[in-house]
Amino acid sequence: MSLAIGVVGPADLLGRVEAAGKSAHGARLLPLPYGHENEACELVLSHEDEVDAFLFTGVIPYTLAMEQHALHRPATFVSYTGATMLASLLELQRLGHDVTRVSVDTLPRDAVLETFSEARLPTAHVRVLAYHRGLTSQDFVAFHLHAFEAEGTLVAVTCLGSAHQALEGQIPVVRLAPSRNSIRDALVDLILITNGRVSTDAQVAVGLLELSEKDSQLARELRSLAPVVAPLSERMTLVVTTRGALEQASQGFTRLALLQRLAARHDRVHLAFGLGRTASEARALAKRALNRLPAVGPIASIVAMNDDVDFVIGPLEPAVATEPVGAATSEDMALIARRVGLSRDTLLRLRELVQAGKPGVELTTRDVAGHLDIQERTARRILKRLERGGLAEHIASRQGENGRPQLVYQVKLRSRASP
Repeated sequence: MSLAIGVVGPADLLGRVEAAGKSAHGARLLPLPYGHENEACELVLSHEDEVDAFLFTGVIPYTLAMEQHALHRPATFVSYTGATMLASLLELQRLGHDVTRVSVDTLPRDAVLETFSEARLPTAHVRVLAYHRGLTSQDFVAFHLHAFEAEGTLVAVTCLGSAHQALEGQIPVVRLAPSRNSIRDALVDLILITNGRVSTDAQVAVGLLELSEKDSQLARELRSLAPVVAPLSERMTLVVTTRGALEQASQGFTRLALLQRLAARHDRVHLAFGLGRTASEARALAKRALNRLPAVGPIASIVAMNDDVDFVIGPLEPAVATEPVGAATSEDMALIARRVGLSRDTLLRLRELVQAGKPGVELTTRDVAGHLDIQERTARRILKRLERGGLAEHIASRQGENGRPQLVYQVKLRSRASP
């Protein structure tokens, strides 16, 4: 059964939220419009029995509801990011306004100035009143009027509907509206929180799927893997699941049947997953992995973790799958290298180290660092990648000479011809 989410905000923003969130499976949106943000608490209390969670269109009504202890359901708000500010600056320029003399409310000062700097605009005449508890609509109106009359600003930029109504007709004013991406991000976070998917023992898996063209069968393909699916564009789709479901579907991050099926219909399939404690952390990792995928190949997937470990999943099952995982030819090593995110040369040199020892040889991080001529922290990262890929097993820890424990591994890299 889908979740019922009450969307609290001014009527002119609710349609935008519904349009951005209607494609997210696992949620049914109930619009709860108000004329003034002070009505948010009454709306929440009168509808809390009808919904599973609340999504606010901005931080101010959310904070008002929190301060008056009106929230007895999971809740969050849509953030107004720097991208939202940049879009408004472009719109102001299109309308002929001088964007170097503006007053901005609600957004953090650093975020506003950074957006201006990135757009190569001067900031000497930019005035900012960031939101903090206790500020009211009247405070924002007074701030913008003072900036216009006493400090030479030429246009006001507000995030608050009531402030926009009060200023309209007195000074030039524009209203900030949250971006579709910000709305989707907030909605995904809220669904995950409400479903109890985020806990200290669970990881969220956020995926970004990029295809060469639109795919009408995609929703059916993803149904078994991800409870939350949201198209971001014709070629890009957001999918949200859990680590356990992804690990099971990918046979321990080694082979993904979904990738095979999509490859039969598309020239390019890039599927990047991020695993994190929170949805925002997982999204950031997924974006990083997606940027890496063009260098891997036209058909590929990456699973990125927050300990700098990436697993590369190619379009075909590695040839070594029916052999012991470490029994590989030089050609197989290239496939394994892509899967665990290491270079083929590194794996071959590690195999030399393994073969130089006795059967069942135990290697420490110092052994690997010395053989590869790298720092021990880099050696630990390499061994961790091998462990995640099933090519090494952490069996012990020993006290090192400098007081730092030495991790001991059995590394399973050998050629098929080896005894």
